[in-house]
Amino acid sequence: MSEPAIRANESTVPLLPCISVEETLHFYRALEFEVTYEQTRPYLYLAVEWSGFGLHFGKPPRGIDPDREDAGGCLIMVDAVAPYHAAFVRAMREAYGKILAKGRPRITRYRPGASRFTLVDPSGNSLIFIQRDEPAEPDEAASRSAELGAIELTASERARVESELGHVAAVRQWLDG
Repeated sequence: MSEPAIRANESTVPLLPCISVEETLHFYRALEFEVTYEQTRPYLYLAVEWSGFGLHFGKPPRGIDPDREDAGGCLIMVDAVAPYHAAFVRAMREAYGKILAKGRPRITRYRPGASRFTLVDPSGNSLIFIQRDEPAEPDEAASRSAELGAIELTASERARVESELGHVAAVRQWLDG
């Protein structure tokens, strides 16, 4: 009997801190995320999904300050960022009567031709939507992953990620507890 092979079908789901269950659920529901799991006892655990990606939330570490906006974050690599930004702006207008552009929560401005935008939730988590340099077909990505052992970011994607994530040290500190 042969051992199971490694296939390029993994998925990663971030576990982000949640300062307020009510504010977090209200915000993500307003953006039309589906709440797939909601638990507050014996411990906090929330899960939401939208368009093929999921976010999970847990108890924040002591001393976390959402105003610093260094609580947590994740990168969401997409083929084109404009449709995502437009969907969130539309949902914000419907739910709040305006685009949330300042404070927390908020969405950063999108200029035509831009390659990224950030959605900041009530807990100060940043969801950074980044346009891939070259949209990859699923079969192409899988074969490239098998050849390389892992899918890698291009140099320009890596530069965009590094410029967006100035709070990596704080995220690492949060993860280390």
